[in-house]
Amino acid sequence: MKYSASQLARIIDAQLIGNPDRIIKHVFYDSRNIVSPADGTFIAFKGVRDGHTYMEDAYNKSVRIFIASHIPSMHHDATYLIVDDTVSALQKWARHHATSFPNLLTIGITGSNGKTILKEWLDQCLWDEFSIIKSPKSFNSQIGLPLSLLQITSKHNLGIFEVGISKPGEMDKQEGVLHPSIGVLTNVLAAHSEYFKDREEQIVEKIKLFKHSSAIIYPSDPIISKIIQKTYPNKKLISFGKENSDIQLLDISLTGNTTELNVSIWREKRKYTIPFTDNASIQNALCLVAVLSELGCKYDFIQEKIFHLQPVSMRLEQVSGINNCTIINDTFNSDYQSLEIALQFLFQQNKPKKVLVLSDIFQSRLPEAALYKKIADLVNSFPLHHVLLVGEKMHQYQSLFNAMLKSFLSTAEIIKFLENRSIKDAALLIKGARKFELEKVAQLLQVQSHDTILEVNLNSLLNNVNYFKSQLKPKTKIIAMVKAFSYGLGNFEIAEVLQYYHIDYLAVAYADEGIKLRDRGIYLPIMVMNPEISSYDRVIEYNLEPEIYSFRELDLFTQKLKEKNVSDYPIHIKIDTGMHRLGFQPDEAQKLGDLLKDNIYVKVTSVFSHFAVSDVLEQEEFTRLQATKLKYSFDLLVKILGYRPLLHIANSNGILNYPEYQFDAVRLGIGMYGYIDNEKALKMLENVITLKTVISNIHNLKPGETVGYGRHYVVEKNSSIATLPIGYADGIRRIIGNGKGYVTIQGMKAPIIGNICMDMMMIDVTGIACKEGDPVTIIGENPSLKEYADWYQTIPYEVLTSISPRVKRIYYRD
Repeated sequence: MKYSASQLARIIDAQLIGNPDRIIKHVFYDSRNIVSPADGTFIAFKGVRDGHTYMEDAYNKSVRIFIASHIPSMHHDATYLIVDDTVSALQKWARHHATSFPNLLTIGITGSNGKTILKEWLDQCLWDEFSIIKSPKSFNSQIGLPLSLLQITSKHNLGIFEVGISKPGEMDKQEGVLHPSIGVLTNVLAAHSEYFKDREEQIVEKIKLFKHSSAIIYPSDPIISKIIQKTYPNKKLISFGKENSDIQLLDISLTGNTTELNVSIWREKRKYTIPFTDNASIQNALCLVAVLSELGCKYDFIQEKIFHLQPVSMRLEQVSGINNCTIINDTFNSDYQSLEIALQFLFQQNKPKKVLVLSDIFQSRLPEAALYKKIADLVNSFPLHHVLLVGEKMHQYQSLFNAMLKSFLSTAEIIKFLENRSIKDAALLIKGARKFELEKVAQLLQVQSHDTILEVNLNSLLNNVNYFKSQLKPKTKIIAMVKAFSYGLGNFEIAEVLQYYHIDYLAVAYADEGIKLRDRGIYLPIMVMNPEISSYDRVIEYNLEPEIYSFRELDLFTQKLKEKNVSDYPIHIKIDTGMHRLGFQPDEAQKLGDLLKDNIYVKVTSVFSHFAVSDVLEQEEFTRLQATKLKYSFDLLVKILGYRPLLHIANSNGILNYPEYQFDAVRLGIGMYGYIDNEKALKMLENVITLKTVISNIHNLKPGETVGYGRHYVVEKNSSIATLPIGYADGIRRIIGNGKGYVTIQGMKAPIIGNICMDMMMIDVTGIACKEGDPVTIIGENPSLKEYADWYQTIPYEVLTSISPRVKRIYYRD
């Protein structure tokens, strides 16, 4: 991609201010990810955060071309393209760019799920037949799709693009950007958004993508088929499914880790074997066969390719490593685009050293020398501390890399090297082709190796934060609750990502929690909500901000500040408005204000209280009384102090149920982690955590045999019983044993039977196609966090915080 500023101004109908001859080759929209600014333009999007506020940051990183709707601060050596709507401008640009390549065959994939897997499988099957451009990761939004299209070059002859929407009206804009030659609808699940009234409305919206497609591939669902056939009666329509389909699944046969598919392709019977056994993979494989057939691929070719399909890792996994390291595991993808995204994620980590482990790249039709020159140029644009290369080709082209470098011909060699070296205080990105099994390197360097893991989806967490931001008044700040180690999800990882995405404040319960965050490089202001008197020295040493809730505490903390000769130290005043745990009484506000006014050692940063029942609308009167008491105390303190601290009382439920009490700041806790006691809002939140394990062993038992301690479960029929390596020492309560709870395997429910043990529990997998080593979901989408809380007869907070530290936490980005 190469445009002059004047060319681009004409394309997007922009007012040009500055040098018209500047060249644009790259697009930035996040100032934090600017590493190589030459020939790049920064686009200021207006979203939850206004990108215009980060133009100065981009300028300071040497970006000199900006696309914006206004100029916050003019620089005479910069060039500005001024438009009414920057998203629309990007879409115009992308459409113009795509039409510059009329011979490019494009596939547009939409649907509720399966889009990324189908895209990656098509790439696995076709990379040596076509020069492919595809959406990076899950770039399918109003911004992601046009950014993907801008990567098209004259070398490409096949484009595979995901297209996503979230509400009505969006697909018209997406279709205006991409006119796919072949349209693919993977599926449409039941409406899960408040923006669609029903499934039919979702289907109608999604298939708008196919207005200019010559062929449409879709599942043979009766409702989908009816709508598509009515909407596009004159197009080539290709259905896939189990009944009445052009590509019809007749039956399947499971053998070990593979599934044989007996398929009728336009009534001609074919057999394909895939290296998966789950229903979702079978459905995705059927769709894949339909697309490959439409592309003209022969039976033998398809049969060979899908037999060697690899699982698709759609995320970057982050785990704690030895020697205070962070390990980013991306060992299942091997292409230029995913490398660029992974390197950006690496440089989001708050570690002094950045290390890259990189293997040979296979999935490219570029000439070998050109490919490795391109890879090296990308890697060289990031200030890496060390680069470790693996593979014959990387060894051959190692001279192209600038960083401190070590090259290895095999994975065994690098493992031997690392076993005798100590990498400390670093973030390591391990990136490579599946052939090299670099996951062994990740396993070597990580702290824990327990099969039971707690997955934390950082994208979902950030999306939840953004949802709550969208409900706030523009100037209201967010205090993110990361106490109890982020509700049990991690020591510093949650705080680190919140800091990177510009959260305003953090709050912990005790000083020790804040100290650990400071030791990990967290520099945001941290409020300590239950500071112990014995911790005052450390509170001051680590610049933590204590809650002050009594006259005794104020006096003792002031004495400590006097000893250290510290003045104007930030504190937070707690008012007891009805919770009756901690806090000054409202009728003590006058006395408190008089003491604070004459106290040169402290400075009141905020005045706050806690809602007791903001989630119980039947007790609205009490909630409003609390807010009134707080406001009375606050107004009196402001009058006495002569300055205005922040005022806050609203928690996650309070943000939504009582928006008038958002005040200067809100405290966001459980809502950030994916739960809220508000049915409408809950639909908008994303699941953040998945507690998973694997099947250790399967026993086939006969009637009359018993399972577990106490022999409480008696087998009534021939049954398959699986043992899982997770028990009450991991945080699973015994109360949900003996049939009171369940887990899911491949989407199927398996009841928990017998008494739960310290380190194990048993489940009934009779009738479920599974084997030892298969993954099992304990908590996630199904069963949900709320279901577990109901089984425990408690609240989701307690479920999260009771998950044992011995359960390995894995953090990932989609």
